[in-house]
Amino acid sequence: MKYIVDRIEGELAVCEKEDRSTEDIPLKELPAGVQAGDVVIMENGKARIDKSGKKERKAYIDSLANELFE
Repeated sequence: MKYIVDRIEGELAVCEKEDRSTEDIPLKELPAGVQAGDVVIMENGKARIDKSGKKERKAYIDSLANELFE
């Protein structure tokens, strides 16, 4: 399952799932250093940060912003 970390609230990461619903995940279950905007992939009970996914998502958001403001 793929999640996007929306924000950190105390000891929880509020994450958006692929169906756009949200789920609160305890920070202790996520990799150290996780932050808002990170793409996290959960496989076999283990979480990892998908750095390429974050870059792709940022590029997409930047292109949308450029279209909006041009």
